[in-house]
Amino acid sequence: MSAMPSEAIKDWLREQPDLLHSDPELLAQLGLRVDAANVVDFGPRALEKAKAGKAAESRVRKELEVLAKANLAAVSQTQGAVLDLLEARNPSDLGRRMDELATLRFGLVGAVIALEEPGRVPAGWMVLNQGGADSLLGGPRMARLGELDRAFPLFGDRAPNVRSVALARIRPWSSDRDGLIAFGSADPEGFVPQMGSELVGFLARVFERIAERWPIS
Repeated sequence: MSAMPSEAIKDWLREQPDLLHSDPELLAQLGLRVDAANVVDFGPRALEKAKAGKAAESRVRKELEVLAKANLAAVSQTQGAVLDLLEARNPSDLGRRMDELATLRFGLVGAVIALEEPGRVPAGWMVLNQGGADSLLGGPRMARLGELDRAFPLFGDRAPNVRSVALARIRPWSSDRDGLIAFGSADPEGFVPQMGSELVGFLARVFERIAERWPIS
């Protein structure tokens, strides 16, 4: 028996208006029902859609709540970090405090301060070859995040524990002399390119301003 064309089925149903009304089982299979006014209603299908929409809305709301809490925690930790940095007594102490806040406040492997040659480099800071900042950052950009193997050696004996980094350019005493703050994470996805670099950049700018308290030659 050949299948009846859809238009023919529609025409046939129009000629048999009581067929659906008188067959509750067929209506149920089609996801329909007859309401009190004897009108075919899409109640079950509409209810399913409403439930699905509500579930999606609830999921998005929960995700937003988690994100808001994470942002609030990050802001709080950043404020505390700035206060810690402001207590620094000299450039060496400033670098040490940045490393400590990275581990204690943000749960990272640590933070390293590096400055390009030529010129004096404060005790405790790494020395970079001229052009080293551009090389690690991949050009003139101000920040870079991700699994950058070439940056791992900056962390010295802690390098084996580093799986991803966040790099921020610094120019604490001269716009002609570049440096880096490198934050290291033990998680390969701790820093990824898709992340925003605002927090890292903010800490770098704070670091620059505080370091300028103690001019070096």
